[in-house]
Amino acid sequence: MSRIALGIEYDGSAYAGWQQQAHARALQGELERAIGSVAGHAVSLTAAGRTDAGVHAMQQVAHFDTEVARPEHAWSLGGTAASADDVTILWAKEVPPHFHARHAALSRSYLYRILNRRMRPALDRLRVCWVRQPLDEGRMHAAAQCLLGERDFSSFRAAECQSATPMRRLLEARVERRGEVVEITVRANAFLHHMVRNIAGSLMLVGRGERPTNWLAEVLAARDRTQAGPTAPPQGLYFAGVEYPPEFGLPCGPPASGRLDAGPQGDPP
Repeated sequence: MSRIALGIEYDGSAYAGWQQQAHARALQGELERAIGSVAGHAVSLTAAGRTDAGVHAMQQVAHFDTEVARPEHAWSLGGTAASADDVTILWAKEVPPHFHARHAALSRSYLYRILNRRMRPALDRLRVCWVRQPLDEGRMHAAAQCLLGERDFSSFRAAECQSATPMRRLLEARVERRGEVVEITVRANAFLHHMVRNIAGSLMLVGRGERPTNWLAEVLAARDRTQAGPTAPPQGLYFAGVEYPPEFGLPCGPPASGRLDAGPQGDPP
């Protein structure tokens, strides 16, 4: 029995999220069908993080077990060919049996992209959040720094979140402007349900000048979801990368920049 890890890029616009569902199209099902066609048997994929409906991935990581032998490039090339056009398997690598895409992760990174201009988007309408009012990215960045460290993120947790604890360790929070696009990059050991979108929605209030920069610290301390801003829409959110111990030799990790072109491409050498 071999365990194979995959790096996956996808546009989540047409999917009800990662997790397989009985009556909706999900990315897990799409990829299990594609990889199963290469393996010649049914496979079960476990992902590093479960993205919601409409959320994208620059580099999701998932693993599966198989009894058949295939070259690593056969999994990526064959799996991509068998997938829908909005899903690409960037790389495949055999890993030790104790590797687990979710449990072995040291950190996960998300990117939230905001198109900040007066006119609505046409080309990227399903891949950015649009805010027409001017945003001050400097104020947003300053406000986000209070979230760093081991914190109780109850104020940014969805009501339906099933995590046993609201405690998470935020390792990085960065807000930058690239022309008309404001990017929020966050990295943590793990995330709560809707945590990134709730943080983004709150930061946008600060960026528009509707809340002071110290307001986010007050929201965090309140441990009350009703005190935070609205949940930002899903189309601006990207699962950006996963960091694993070097022993696994995987070509992935937190992106050096929040930009969509940051990060590894294709199969590992």
